Amino acid sequence: MNGRDLRTLDLQRYYRQLGAIFQDFARYSLTARENIGLGCVESLGDQERIRRAARMGGAAKLIEGLPNGYDTMLNKLFESGVDLSGGEWQKVALSRAFMRDASLLILDEPTAALDAYAESEVYQHFAELTQGRTTVFVTHRLSSVHMADKILVLKDGRLVEEGNHDSLMTLKAEYAGMFNLQAERYQAAVRGEG
Repeated sequence: MNGRDLRTLDLQRYYRQLGAIFQDFARYSLTARENIGLGCVESLGDQERIRRAARMGGAAKLIEGLPNGYDTMLNKLFESGVDLSGGEWQKVALSRAFMRDASLLILDEPTAALDAYAESEVYQHFAELTQGRTTVFVTHRLSSVHMADKILVLKDGRLVEEGNHDSLMTLKAEYAGMFNLQAERYQAAVRGEG
């Protein structure tokens, strides 16, 4: 890591520098506060940090509308507990990832369960959310990658292209083909052809 043998690193310190959200994320039968706070267990009692992470992950408005706000149990098994939709759970999971002051953020299809409006809201704030962090963003939805500084295109487990959106579109190869295919599907749907 940065030229150092991994065996010489303090792994706990290293792990604290990583934050991740995956397409398949955990849904804990705990309060909304705890579901977010678990992203940084040492800060479970830091209400302002939890609220800031909820704002960053797009869950603040949702949580504030729950019967007991941040103290609402997120599971119908509990009296006055609430179950969330897949997209709502994804906002909570995204907020959990922002609890960490991670220098490396790994986002694997982080908006897969969000509707188009919620996804757009996350992407509008994406630069702010990832400021000062190295972010690895894995997605098959190419409409969301135009903001990336560097795009790596993998095919059959191999790196086949790399560049930004404009340079890869100019190549007219793998990335451009996939991007245009997805764009055509959207346009066909708008025209009522698909």
